[in-house]
Amino acid sequence: MEEEEEHAEPLSAEDYAAEALAADMDPWIIFDARKTPRAEFYSWLESNRPSQVSRFGDEEGGLGPVGWISVLGPDHGPEYPDVTGLQESWEKLLASGRQVTFQTIKELALNHNVLTGKWLIHMDTGFKVDRAWECIAKAVLDGKISSAKVSPRDANSEAKHVICAYNNNFADEEQVMQLDAAIRAAGVKCSLSYKPDVYTYLGIYRNNKWKLCPTIYESKFDLECVPRRSHIINKCVNMPDKIKIISCILLRFRFFVHGCALGNLWSIYDGGSRNVQTASKSNLNL
Repeated sequence: MEEEEEHAEPLSAEDYAAEALAADMDPWIIFDARKTPRAEFYSWLESNRPSQVSRFGDEEGGLGPVGWISVLGPDHGPEYPDVTGLQESWEKLLASGRQVTFQTIKELALNHNVLTGKWLIHMDTGFKVDRAWECIAKAVLDGKISSAKVSPRDANSEAKHVICAYNNNFADEEQVMQLDAAIRAAGVKCSLSYKPDVYTYLGIYRNNKWKLCPTIYESKFDLECVPRRSHIINKCVNMPDKIKIISCILLRFRFFVHGCALGNLWSIYDGGSRNVQTASKSNLNL
């Protein structure tokens, strides 16, 4: 299940949840890099561009509905979330009268191993979404992103496409930032928002009754800054003066020590803590 697509007219949280569930239940078009030869990827990509695949199919053409177009990376592994237990604990939380906050939901997610999350990219149909999806799909094929999917075209509405790029643990801030860096390195520079899957399973969408923001991070790419970087805002902090702004700067450079090249390195700068961390390209999955 996924974050809602953007509509011209806002829907209720329940409507968004029903729409997402319907898409999940319809057939998907999937390229699984663990099973399918890499040589077949580009023809598959060309045949399944999101702007050309119809969400609700074409009866006259004999085409059925398509929920999502998805790519699974070569190292993609199965997840074993306890969704039933999560929903039971959620009902108990609501019955208890306790306040519903990001922290209480995070506790449920940790207790039931519902930890996956995704950066969301909303785009109008046409060339741009096809190009952005191509960039993300190639990054998945190369193992830089675990998995991703994109919604097909809905000719019956003005809803935008949504591209979802996944990581394994929304509670691991460094991992979330690394995924943002991988998306930026793939060539996507538009605004992103990040949503944990636990929100999706619990029906927390826009206009929800608990007045929770349905995403927990926002990323904007600064094209004018040198070096170029993402400004990432943690949206779960209540007080404006305590909002943590994390600037992820990708600096590609070569180190030479005693005449020996140590290879390409990537550096992540955390503007909130003023710490600089350097890791190898492979460690950052870029």
